[in-house]
Amino acid sequence: MIVIENCAVATVDPAGTEYSDGHLVLDGGRIVAVGPGHAPRYHRSVRRIDGTGCLATPGLVNTHHHLYQWATRGMAQQSDLFGWLTELYPVWAGLEAEVVAATTAAGLGWLALSGCTTSTDHHYVYPAGAGDLMAAQVEAAREVGLRFHPCRGSMDLGASSGGLPPDTIVEETEAALAATEEAIDRYHDPADEAMLRVAVAPCSPFSVTAKLMAEAAALARRRGVRLHTHLAETVDEEEYCRQTHGCTPVEYAERLGWLGPDVWLAHGVHLDDAALDALARSGTAVAHCPSSNGRLGAGTARVRELLDRGVPVGLGVDGPASQEAGQLGAELRQALYAARLRGGATALSAREALALGTIGGARCLGRADQLGSLEVGKLADVVLWRLDGLGHVGIDDPVAALVFGPVAPVDLLLVGGEVVVDDGELRTVDSRALARGVRRAHRTLTRKARR
Repeated sequence: MIVIENCAVATVDPAGTEYSDGHLVLDGGRIVAVGPGHAPRYHRSVRRIDGTGCLATPGLVNTHHHLYQWATRGMAQQSDLFGWLTELYPVWAGLEAEVVAATTAAGLGWLALSGCTTSTDHHYVYPAGAGDLMAAQVEAAREVGLRFHPCRGSMDLGASSGGLPPDTIVEETEAALAATEEAIDRYHDPADEAMLRVAVAPCSPFSVTAKLMAEAAALARRRGVRLHTHLAETVDEEEYCRQTHGCTPVEYAERLGWLGPDVWLAHGVHLDDAALDALARSGTAVAHCPSSNGRLGAGTARVRELLDRGVPVGLGVDGPASQEAGQLGAELRQALYAARLRGGATALSAREALALGTIGGARCLGRADQLGSLEVGKLADVVLWRLDGLGHVGIDDPVAALVFGPVAPVDLLLVGGEVVVDDGELRTVDSRALARGVRRAHRTLTRKARR
């Protein structure tokens, strides 16, 4: 049993309950009490944590990422999405299991240090002879200790067939589908307390055939897992869909069975009113990635309009090659600013930004019953943010301090009640070893790319 007390608490429950001085009690991997003041006294062994100067929130949920990109940060600095992909695809062609293991561990470790307890990953580059990349990711995630939702991605539309990726890194359609089902067989855990769930995730309209998109959707629904893809990220994608398919990206997705309450889409930047209505009508969710959209000059998503229509919206860091900071905690502030740049000072509040990063993300991943808020019975995924340092002192509202202020240090991060970060340091893995692994991975990829 763990008791956290003397801290502010933002539960992010449906009523928005908060306590200026509250407590949490965690037992058996779940929340068993949350409320004001001190926790009850228990006649058993208890670890008591003094949260003075801290804010407790649900663990952040990262809804879109490409962890392998941790080894290719800082490249294609002035490029838009298509130019950036064209420059980096040949580098990613050198991926191998050791590189993927190192980048997955480093990326998840860094996410933990920024308040993330659950992360997805969208891996879609499977070069021939690269080894078992999914196994490498799964083992790395187990070592770090975050809940992990790897998306088995795929591409089967190479440049010779009108797609964007080079032919050397695309798969045959049937092989991609077979590998996706194998990943579900090996790794997907449907249990409420699952640490590992698999989603089906063909990459994008400009790298995947209609056949693969449609059959992947059918596969996911037959197996009862969720669906994920990139959609409506850039103007170039909009033009590609209109020229190639005679419709908008959302119309194309709907035609192929890719809208529904089991789908979450990455980005959703370029959505007209009809697209917003289609997402709302179908219950389709959106992973909002404000920093990546800014880095690539893709535009600003219509988050206020999505929320007002009842569309589930979560936050995504996106790949570190298009968002080098890689911190999910920072996306709370970025989402707030992006929304206000688009819609004015009332477009998004600090508490709405926190909800995007917590319960919104849980809704995207189909886990709102287990994650995303501090409520009795939910899984004990908790962050204790330190707000009494120089960067936050003097902001009386702790949620405003967290969202408007600099990224707050993570004093404690628990996943299912297990300690991953304590006193601002990773406890499950050695952060210096993670850095050395990424350094080797970067050298491996750049050396292969020069050949």
